[in-house]
Amino acid sequence: MQGLSDLRVIRPLLEKYGFRFSKALGQNFLVDGSVCPKIASLCGAAETGNVLEIGPGIGVLTYELARKAQRVAAVELDRRLFPLLSETLSDCPNVRLIEGDAMKMDLRALLSEQFGGERAVVCANLPYYITSPLIMRLLEERLPVDAVTVMVQKEAAERLCTEPGTRASGAVSAAVRYFSEPEILFRVGRGSFYPSPKVDSAVIRLRLLEKPAVFVEDEGMFFRVVRAAFAQRRKTAVNSVSNTLGMRKEAVREAFLAAGISENARAESLRLEDFAALGAALQRERNGAENETESAECHR
Repeated sequence: MQGLSDLRVIRPLLEKYGFRFSKALGQNFLVDGSVCPKIASLCGAAETGNVLEIGPGIGVLTYELARKAQRVAAVELDRRLFPLLSETLSDCPNVRLIEGDAMKMDLRALLSEQFGGERAVVCANLPYYITSPLIMRLLEERLPVDAVTVMVQKEAAERLCTEPGTRASGAVSAAVRYFSEPEILFRVGRGSFYPSPKVDSAVIRLRLLEKPAVFVEDEGMFFRVVRAAFAQRRKTAVNSVSNTLGMRKEAVREAFLAAGISENARAESLRLEDFAALGAALQRERNGAENETESAECHR
């Protein structure tokens, strides 16, 4: 359906179906006619041929994706939108609408069902409250996905794409760099949405890596260390890790030194390679402590 970026078309359409925006779902529909074609071109829809869209809204982006891809599976949580979407996407036979919560669905099974085992790209205009949890789920589950292209709040985009070892970095930016190559594609003003949010947005693309950016022996420990280091940002990383993981400060300090990291370093100064080395050193410290405890118990 043409004209979905024109409020003179959108408002009567919403009125026709009695739709009211939900603040709880963070609904701000993208209505800028110049933005959606750009996203559809940059997300890899034409190259991969298969797109999983999360949160189609009224179908503005979905329509553009359908023009590029062979198949589009659009997952929408709000069932009130389905009658409206049936009209706006009536001339897009390659779009399949699926009701569900992307945070709770079996995404691997969904991708297999919709695309028959072929790889896909993910595209979404995400509500701000779900940005980090959903992106981390898409990355951590190692789905057959080549790239994730999402519209997020501008500050979130900068945080997600920043380089570890810089002042703005955090646990989520380290995790994103571990799994992917992130890039801010372009910024989008608040006036591009209906209703207009109070903040500007940006479109980011995460190209998933075939293997993680750094080698780690224990991925679980690696991410525990990353989260622990950033848990108390005002403290040194040694204190933050010690307090959060419940390990003796001296043992943590020794692990930092063994990993070649200053005991006075703060989390934002650490690179992925530092976290990998630190995770391995802490695991050795923990294993050594456990062995000493077992030995002591055997000699009682």
